[in-house]
Amino acid sequence: MLLDKLQEIEDKYEELTRKLSDPEVFSDYSISQKFSKEQSDIEDVVQKIREYKKILAGISEAEEMLNTEKDADLKELAEAELDELKSKKPDVESELKILLVPKDPRDDKNIILEIRAGTGGDEAGLFAGDLFRMYSKYAEGRRWKVDVMDMSTTGVGGVKEVVASIQGKGAFSRLKYESGTHRVQRVPATETQGRIHTSAATVAVLPEAEEVDLKIEEKDLRVDTYCSSGPGGQGVNTTYSAVRIVHVPTGLIVQCQDSRSQIKNKEKAMKVLRSRLYELELENQEKERADERKSQVGSGDRSERIRTYNFPQNRVTDHRIGLTLHKLTLILEGDLDELSDSLNTHYQAEKLKDF
Repeated sequence: MLLDKLQEIEDKYEELTRKLSDPEVFSDYSISQKFSKEQSDIEDVVQKIREYKKILAGISEAEEMLNTEKDADLKELAEAELDELKSKKPDVESELKILLVPKDPRDDKNIILEIRAGTGGDEAGLFAGDLFRMYSKYAEGRRWKVDVMDMSTTGVGGVKEVVASIQGKGAFSRLKYESGTHRVQRVPATETQGRIHTSAATVAVLPEAEEVDLKIEEKDLRVDTYCSSGPGGQGVNTTYSAVRIVHVPTGLIVQCQDSRSQIKNKEKAMKVLRSRLYELELENQEKERADERKSQVGSGDRSERIRTYNFPQNRVTDHRIGLTLHKLTLILEGDLDELSDSLNTHYQAEKLKDF
């Protein structure tokens, strides 16, 4: 079964090589670019397939030599080679399976990050602000751009809700497993008796959808403009620059008041709407394939409590993979790589179970 799949991929690679050497294909830039990309996408796996096949052929030859060779020295060499090849085989097999796991087409996309305060009153708002700062710090460390599209704050310096765009290479692949309910356990600044309170905030990470991913009909939109509120200079509250868009068929509502330009705010609001509709469409597709195990792996259900941040113990626990790190302070400063790497490794292993 595996060998048949490997042969199909290698045959496809060789067919693409033949097509690319055809003068007619070479002279058509768009077609040659398409074939070049297809070939490039499978080049690494083809190299690994050829390495794997070479090992299998070497094992077969060494076994045949052991069965037929009379010379003791040659048999000893064949046995040593067989041992070496057999020890290499599982590692190459494992690498090959990882390469065969279909890449998430959303991995290279920018993201729309949405954080909302949950249960816990003012403390939940403060925690939501901490989470936004954490992701902003992580983005800053990777030289990604963070663009706040909409934010509502609490009276004590917390955040009720924030919607931001994070633009950078691999943003979705690094943060896609952050969707869910995040819980904090700490003593609030307002607590006089030193009691630990538990609060929560929800995080949603949406792949930023492009116009080619999703077509939105103008007739399905209701666009309202209103005066901005909050910081923004003397233009705030005097010009109708803030934009609210309602997608009538789904009832989805997005708004943006970040810029003093109504046009820019509408563009940003459309970006958020497009991403939410894109995710909704993907969720519907997953529901239709609910009987397929693969569609359930790493779904990032945001209703699920995924992580606890415990301040007294300087501890962060991710409940999905049972990972506990005693470096809460560093994590809140944006040191998320260990969490991100562990989550990606876990869900990669889950997908490999299908092979």
